[in-house]
This record gives sequence, C-alpha cells and structure tokens, in this order.
Amino acid sequence: MSEHEIILPGEPGNVVMRFAPNPNGPLTIGHARGVVVNNYLSRKYGGKFILRFDDTDPKIKKPLLEAYDWIVEDCGWLGAKPDKVFAASERIDLYYGYAEKLIKQGNAYVCSCSHEQFKPLKDAGKPCLHRSASVGENMELWEKMIAGEFGEKDAVLRIKTDLENPDPALRDWVGFRIVKDEHPKVGGKYCVWPMLDFESAIEDRLQEITHIIRGKDLMDSGRRQKYIYDYLGWEYPEVLLWGRISIHEYGKFSSSGMAKMVAAGEVSGWDDPKLPTIRAFRHRGILPESITEFMLELGLSTNDVGVSMETLYAINRKHLDDRANRHFFIEDPLELVVTGAVEKTVEKPLHPSHKERGSRTFHVKASECCSKIWIPKRDADKLNVGDEFRLMNLYNVILESVKPFVGKMNDVKNFKVPKIEWLSEKIPAQILKHDGPVQGICEPDCAKIEVGEIIQFERYGFARLDEKQDGKLVFVYTHD
Repeated sequence: MSEHEIILPGEPGNVVMRFAPNPNGPLTIGHARGVVVNNYLSRKYGGKFILRFDDTDPKIKKPLLEAYDWIVEDCGWLGAKPDKVFAASERIDLYYGYAEKLIKQGNAYVCSCSHEQFKPLKDAGKPCLHRSASVGENMELWEKMIAGEFGEKDAVLRIKTDLENPDPALRDWVGFRIVKDEHPKVGGKYCVWPMLDFESAIEDRLQEITHIIRGKDLMDSGRRQKYIYDYLGWEYPEVLLWGRISIHEYGKFSSSGMAKMVAAGEVSGWDDPKLPTIRAFRHRGILPESITEFMLELGLSTNDVGVSMETLYAINRKHLDDRANRHFFIEDPLELVVTGAVEKTVEKPLHPSHKERGSRTFHVKASECCSKIWIPKRDADKLNVGDEFRLMNLYNVILESVKPFVGKMNDVKNFKVPKIEWLSEKIPAQILKHDGPVQGICEPDCAKIEVGEIIQFERYGFARLDEKQDGKLVFVYTHD
C-alpha cells in the first residue's frame, strides 16, 4: 500500500493523534509503526501529534527513568517530533478527581473482594456485596485507599457496567488498584494508581484526541472506556483498528526481556546490533526515512502481518546506494605472494555514479622477487594449484602453491575467471555483526571516513563507522 492511500474516514478536521508508550525501555521497531503512522496522519490533516507516557504501573512494567528522554529522542530521529509531551504519572491527582466524580454519580464503587471471590460472580453476571454501598460509604473507603490505609490487593475501585454484558471482561472492570512500589518519576507520592483504560480514557478526552489507532486485539479497551464517556457525557474519538505485525527475524520480544539482557551483560547496551530497538537500528545505519517508508507501506490493514527485515533492508539499500561511498574490507585476510609482479597504481572512484567525490588509490609495490597482497581467505579456500583468478582492476594470477599461498602474475587479460578483491596496504578493522565481531582489514583511505558515516564495503555490505581505536577502525554492520 502506498503511503498516499493511508487516509482517515470521513472528512476530518483539527486532527489530534497520539502515541502512548510505557517508558520501560527505548522504542522498538514495533513501536515505530505507531510513531510513524500517527505522526504522518496528524501532519497530513494539519493537526497535532502528542506523545503521552502511559507510566502508571510502577510494579509489573516499571518505567525506566532514562527511557523518557530516549523515547523523545527516538521520535525526533524518526522525523516525528511531538507537539506535546507529558507523563501520566505526573497527573494522578487529576485522575483522582474524575474517580471521585464517578463515585458521587454512583458509577464507581470500592470493592474489597479477592480475585477468587469476584471472578465467579463476574462470570455469572452477579453483583458482589460492595456494589450496593452508598456514595458516602464509597467516598470514605476511597479516601482511605488514597491515604494508604489499605494494603495491596485489599481494595480496588471498580467502574460499574452492565453485569449482563455477554463479555465478562467488560463487567465492572477495575479502574484503580493499590500499588505501593515507588515510581521512578514521582517516588512514593501515590499508592493508588489508575489502570491504563481509565487513565487513557481521561487523557484522550482532555487532549482532544480525535482519532485513536489501536490493535484489533485491544477492542475491549474502547468498550470499557465508553462507559466512562457515557457517564461523563463525552463523545468517544474515532477508532481505527489494525492487525499485529511480527518480524520473522526477531520473534517475540519485550522491553522487560531486553532490560534483563542489558543488565546481565548479554548485550552491550540498548543499541546493541542484536536488539530490535530504534537505537540499535540507528547504530547500525538503518535510515529513519527507510523505517518511515517501511511502516507507511504496511498501511492500516486489520490483517495480522508477518514481515521480514529483508523488506526493510531493501528499502534502506535504495536510500543508501547513492550516498554511501565504496571501500574494500577483507575478512580473515590471507597473504598472497605474487611472483613476476610489476609495480602498479590503481585508482577506483569513491562512488561509481559520483566521480566528483574523488577516488581511492591502491599502490602495489614490487620487489625483485614478488609483491605481497592480501585476499579473503574464503576466496582463497576455493582455489586449487593451477587455477587462474583476477585481482580486481589489477592483473591475473595463476596459483602455484597453497602453503604458502603463492601465485604467478599472468600478463594475458583473461576476464572469464573468478574476480577477487585485494589490498596491498591495510588498516586493522572490525565489523560488529548480529552474531559477533568479524576481524579483518580495510584500505588506508578508510582512515578518512568520519565516525557515524555509512559506507559500502564492496562485495560485503553496508556498514557504519562506530569508532576509531588506536589505528583500528570499528564498524557496525548494516546489511548486505
């Protein structure tokens, strides 16, 4: 689907859309879909894009303090700078006010049933004994809750719904629960926290959200929230549902699982090439415009979609091809001695389509006996004594010995033989790949590459220069 086919229903005006992550880690490639599409649609219709941190779970999905800034930075890098940024955890008193309003209307009540007591009643469509308590009794219990006089699981605030609703999940759902863990942003100021459906319902109204995109598996969230909207006389935003996306190469992943990997030292950090985070993709050299195009092409289908990273790589390759200069990298280099060689200088352009960028120079020295050249061991292993091959843009060689690896220069220009890249001078280099580091050498002109620059190693793949270490260059592999 083309990005131009992503439209909102009807004739929307003053569109306001939001992305609302839990900041328990930086954004992943999965999150990027919500960022890109919500931002794209809000801009397309001349509206606003809001970033709201749904950080009201200080126990199970405890926020990571650094992640707030990471996520803002990730959004900006993706070209989706929010018009407004705020955290729900800093607005708890506001939610308390709406909870009290619902209690006083008789639409919410404090319930001290255990899960084991309440579930059979809910499944049977029957009320618990707390449902009929007076407004005064409920307000007294609510005030005790927020004063910290109850322990965790001793009480919850439930939103009254239709007990005969065919879906038990919609019957008298929990709006607030007691959690006494400290919150990294607001400390121990609060012990009663809104559930996501309550907080989100209130904020979507207060921020004047016009359109919500959510997974089709979260349809019940809208149904629960509509009870609050009906009780308060509000009109619910337009809802668009989309299917899940799964990325074959990563399978299931979670921020909490990745946090454990980071803490255990299994990865170098949140930007480790093994991880599916936006920071890792940025580290590798995946361009933001490639991710944007990738996500927009997925569109708003309600079908679940399985995609491969190869699709993203193809898009990124298209964007990189024109801008990435070419260089040589030789993995696991093997020394080749060429007898009868002549001294020669070879020039290759930094980019075949942009001669104005200049060229790289390769100078092959020749002593009385021979020249010494390095070639990839993987290519050398395919050769047998007597085989002829061509050192790219240099000359042909006939292999005379494999231990040591010795060949004789052949003056005849036979191009119908295997072509092998080579280096006559070298700089130590390392490429960090998904499955571990690769050691090798690269051409001396690579010393001119700026840290952060993405280049293409011919016949190897794209890579981003990560750092320069005492004469050694460290790259992060992007893709082939």
